[in-house]
Amino acid sequence: MTSTTPDRPLAAPAIPSTMRALRKMRAAPGFTLEHVPVPSIGPSDVLIRVEVVGLCGTDQHIYGWDHWAERRVKPPLTIGHEFMGRVAAIGAAIKGVEIGDRVSAEGHIACGICTLCRTGQAHICEHVEIIGVDTDGAFADYIRMPESNVWKLDPSIPDSWAAVFDPLGNAVHTVMAADVSVKSVAITGVGSIGLMAIPVARAAGAAKVFAIDVNPQKLELAKRVGADATFSATQPDLVEEIVRRTNGDGVDVLLEMSGSGQAIDSGLAMVRNGGVAALLGIPSDDVEINLAERIIFKGLTVLGINGRKMFETWYQTQSLVTSGRVDLTPIITHEMRFEDFEAAFALMKSGEAAKIVLHVD
Repeated sequence: MTSTTPDRPLAAPAIPSTMRALRKMRAAPGFTLEHVPVPSIGPSDVLIRVEVVGLCGTDQHIYGWDHWAERRVKPPLTIGHEFMGRVAAIGAAIKGVEIGDRVSAEGHIACGICTLCRTGQAHICEHVEIIGVDTDGAFADYIRMPESNVWKLDPSIPDSWAAVFDPLGNAVHTVMAADVSVKSVAITGVGSIGLMAIPVARAAGAAKVFAIDVNPQKLELAKRVGADATFSATQPDLVEEIVRRTNGDGVDVLLEMSGSGQAIDSGLAMVRNGGVAALLGIPSDDVEINLAERIIFKGLTVLGINGRKMFETWYQTQSLVTSGRVDLTPIITHEMRFEDFEAAFALMKSGEAAKIVLHVD
């Protein structure tokens, strides 16, 4: 049978030929706002008009051009992976998305055919490409995404919240993987994802939540979103105090969100024998750990957390938000214009901001 489906994208009118994009142009600190062609789309692709984006710690790594970024990122590249927007054009083979749909998207583009993809572990696909890291990202007027990665948003979710479903999903994945129900939890690093993990852990039934960071403002915010107690990471007797508050045992679960070598070491030290450590934070450089003392002799279960489970975590995340069990209002501390990205990254570096979103249109 001959299909009557057109062999060209179905598009809304008035899509320009060029767009603004925030780019890493060279192997050095900083980004540049450039004008580049609007991406073309194939039969299974969706073109999304970006409306709101979220700044992430990964973006900060790339902005500052640390050792991790040097090893991973190959300029020139449009950066950014947290976003929401509306569908502007669809390929001829698209079945579940329509022009005008309000969407976000999973930023890990998996190959779909490796062993991991075929066994339900596409989030750690051997050939994954992450938007804004391995391939052009979302800090632009438009982004092309495969339909299989597009996520339709519940209409009740505010735009600024929808734009940060990616990091919220990281928090949800970390908490759910660690099985925190009726357990004591220490969170090392309460940047935006660490802060998000607090209400998520509460919603998942955590008995106690301790928040640890070097930034007093973040610790105050951690109390507001539900931490039982907060501690400075520089407190000399930090590990002893956490152990004392957990009947001399140590916490059941560590959620490591900072990527700091010192925080990882002290975090592992405060977990009880037989406990669980879920590691999400990305170190800027190699980290030295006494494996025998911190992990082997303690019989710890250590979980490496990468991204979100596709799409189990997305369903969990949307349910937590729409049910009212997770409120992002205190965590999104700044909403700024896209053009003010330099000021936004300066705020991130200063530690004054928790989560920053930029309005693109």
